[in-house]
Amino acid sequence: MKIVRDKISVEELKEMSERMFGNLVKAVVDVKKEIMAVDAELHADQEAFLLEEGSEQKDLWGINLYPEMKGDDFIEFDSMINLRPSQDNRSRGVDDSELQKRIIEIVYKLVER
Repeated sequence: MKIVRDKISVEELKEMSERMFGNLVKAVVDVKKEIMAVDAELHADQEAFLLEEGSEQKDLWGINLYPEMKGDDFIEFDSMINLRPSQDNRSRGVDDSELQKRIIEIVYKLVER
């Protein structure tokens, strides 16, 4: 597991995807700290790792990255950790379109394409 604070290359993500699921890398984005955890089998493990590093649960959102894809297909909003009725998020996705935009901005800032 790794925390991305600066940059990570698409090539590194491709290598991670080959080791894990073949075509995707699970990631958890901290929208407040503008960092993300990558390279783990479960979003829950990444979430726990970031919580240990001082992140707050309300700021953590699970996504999947598809290093071989481009555009809208690069990021998928789908994770069990996103089920948060207390934050009005009642799906495995990210229901708030502004929050989705924020996550996309952070990912594109951290991933060297």
